[in-house]
Amino acid sequence: MTSETPMGELILRTVPQPANLNVNGNIFGGWVLSQMDIAGGAVAGRVAGGPVATVAIESMKFVCPIDVGDLVSVYIDTPVVGRTSVRLHIHVFAEKQGMKNPHKVTEGTFIFVALDSAGNPRTIDQSGL
Repeated sequence: MTSETPMGELILRTVPQPANLNVNGNIFGGWVLSQMDIAGGAVAGRVAGGPVATVAIESMKFVCPIDVGDLVSVYIDTPVVGRTSVRLHIHVFAEKQGMKNPHKVTEGTFIFVALDSAGNPRTIDQSGL
């Protein structure tokens, strides 16, 4: 386990359930990825001022497993805003039940594109950023 300190803004906290287990008895990586995508979409939508869609996950690194009952926290660093896209570095930490020492379990870089009403990429207004 890594003892890094959580960085960025806390966006999401949740507790995985037994239904989220993989065949090895740990939390399924796809469940963790979906939590990251939910948190990232919320931040990217706020930054872009409207709907966004995930277009890429540039990198993903799983550090250690998550167990049922762990408190999972998703943090996001300062967004990098492009003409039509928002790039986010997302960090996930977990705390064992009854413990107060979060440890990093995964991190990744996600890219979201801003969408217009027809579902096409649109320019992000950067005047308020």
